[in-house]
Amino acid sequence: MSQNSQTRDALNDALAALPALAEAIGADAAAREVRRDLPFEAFALFRRSGLGKLRLPVEWGGLGGSLEDVFHVISTLAAHESNVAHALRIHFDQTEALLLSPRTPFNEVQIRRVAEGAIFGGASTEAGTSRPGEITTQLRREGNQYRLSGRKYYSTGTAFSDYARLNVQDEHGESVSAIVPVQREGLRVIDDWDGMGQRMTASGSLEFDNLVVHEDEVAPRVQSTLAGRHGSALRQLHLVSVAAGIVRNVVADGKRYVLKHGRPVLHSAAPTAREDGFIQQVIGELSAHSHAIDALIAENARVLDRTARAIRNGAADAEAHVLEGSLATARTQIVVSKLALHAAERLFEAGGASATSRAHNFDRHWRNLRTIFSHNPLLHKSRVLGDYELNGVITHLTEGRVF
Repeated sequence: MSQNSQTRDALNDALAALPALAEAIGADAAAREVRRDLPFEAFALFRRSGLGKLRLPVEWGGLGGSLEDVFHVISTLAAHESNVAHALRIHFDQTEALLLSPRTPFNEVQIRRVAEGAIFGGASTEAGTSRPGEITTQLRREGNQYRLSGRKYYSTGTAFSDYARLNVQDEHGESVSAIVPVQREGLRVIDDWDGMGQRMTASGSLEFDNLVVHEDEVAPRVQSTLAGRHGSALRQLHLVSVAAGIVRNVVADGKRYVLKHGRPVLHSAAPTAREDGFIQQVIGELSAHSHAIDALIAENARVLDRTARAIRNGAADAEAHVLEGSLATARTQIVVSKLALHAAERLFEAGGASATSRAHNFDRHWRNLRTIFSHNPLLHKSRVLGDYELNGVITHLTEGRVF
């Protein structure tokens, strides 16, 4: 068997095992959400799957998968357990950054860690600043190393991770990233995320108490490069892919409820819920919404795949590809947010008051979606798109910041 055949087989085998992995990770997920039972075991299963190195090239020890593969994995996991899919966001952002960045000694260390199965978490945002995105945590020089004290928030997935990527300032006030082991003394993960949705993503605080950071664990952080701007779009499509999985779960829950618990309404001539024309209409509408969302994301992923190839190959038109990726992702977010939130609300039309029982926990779908789509201001996104269409303005599309 040729090396190329073995490579394809490894990727195909990992993707073929994905449905069973997702089902195992999602076992009892609705009930665990009520108990706030954080998915540590789910992450152990994900580690063993090898999918964490999906995006790394084969010659780097990875599976050589595409971004379309990555977002397929995210949506499939989210269809069973949206918290786990969401909590992998920093990890896949980190692997994409490694793929498209120079092969520095710092990056070589991270590549080896991903290839060996490590999962990355971390945090950038801080609570209490005058604007989101402002960073005040600063490294303090101490001989040939640094110390870090302070607090970060929105540390999604870090509780389940091996390494934390921390966006901080160096001693000169410049933006840098520090990557440190999560278990290092002086770093504490606090499960104080109190959002109404995505409750088990461990998106709360990281606390640093004189944390040691070595010089070789720090690298410059520049968001406005082509790779940085591409990463911004990738992080947004990750969230939308989680939403796509949630809508698949909405469809599955709706069908399951109708078949196992549903009753036709009092005035219906249908003998069973599954034969009721209005209930059929609701389930059909949910199915159509899910199909449209999946199609949009798959096409968006192909756009970002072209962008990544252009950046990696140093193509002359890479700038145009990056802009196309930003536009496509913004448009996808806006449309999917409307379709997804409508589907989560429409689900309840497939059943009566019994469908609102806490035993089903159907409201988690709307809560999770609303939380995901509150990450970034969609009204601002629509305005930026309109400004581009009318005036060609690309200011916020080229910053590489959260958008």
